[in-house]
Amino acid sequence: MVGRICGTGAYAPPVFASNEDLENVVDTSDTWIRERTGIARRHIAVEDTAVTMAVKAARQALANGKIDPEAVELILVSTISPERVLPCTACEVQKQLGAVQAVCFDLNAACAGFLYAYNTAQAYIRSGMYKTVLVIGTEQLSKLVDWTDRNTCILFGDGAGAVVLTGEENGRYNMTAHSDGRKGEALTCRTDGKIKMDGREVFRFAVKSVPECIRELLEREQLLAEDIDYFVLHQANRRIVEAVTKRLNVPLERFPMNLEEYGNTSSASIPILLHEMKQKGILKPGMKLVFAGFGAGLSWGASLTEW
Repeated sequence: MVGRICGTGAYAPPVFASNEDLENVVDTSDTWIRERTGIARRHIAVEDTAVTMAVKAARQALANGKIDPEAVELILVSTISPERVLPCTACEVQKQLGAVQAVCFDLNAACAGFLYAYNTAQAYIRSGMYKTVLVIGTEQLSKLVDWTDRNTCILFGDGAGAVVLTGEENGRYNMTAHSDGRKGEALTCRTDGKIKMDGREVFRFAVKSVPECIRELLEREQLLAEDIDYFVLHQANRRIVEAVTKRLNVPLERFPMNLEEYGNTSSASIPILLHEMKQKGILKPGMKLVFAGFGAGLSWGASLTEW
């Protein structure tokens, strides 16, 4: 049995900080940020939290997939920015959705979090334990950012994305995932501190590891890069996406991007982008998609799914 995405949802807070706004906070400029990252603005949660954003994205995904909340059997939430440690964000989401039948837990794999949660959902579905799973990525990274550090404050934004998976006998799915804790100091955040990043090291890691794991995945499925309709990557940096396209020798138009609007929303980035693609009518039945996530840990991976 394979989990098929039947519904998607996304939410971004209405308040945003543009590159011009950040010019008044740190020594930077709109041109400098755009050239190095592709980001123009990022949404900031003022009244929202990781929970409220997750609930809004989840409600949209359930409505989009025509799934009653009480039919959901498992809720997985990926986040590094929960409102509180206990209870977990997934349980708070369950309470507000009224998904009373669902088992709930959170997962932390940073910017690879949605991908890891998606793979976890697929494993539960394949085992036959659950047939209807809600997977959410939600982040309030603005509270973890040092707004005096121009190397990080320009990158991150807040938001949430969600997908509903339902088990089906026919479908296509495979995955690959890796972690290397020896290189974890490249991107860190203490529970009592702020995000710190070695930007050059993270860039080198991403442009090398992402194409490698995608090739590994395609070899497992005996597919070529040209067989994939779209590569839906974690939205961290436009330069990273462009470097991956060159290493895979795939046209840039098959790598959709929305980071200009949202910045890096960590585990929310893939489901937000996926929802926008669905809403625009880009996704058609039978299309082959590759999701790829990468981030702190260091952790990275890729998954193949058929729309």
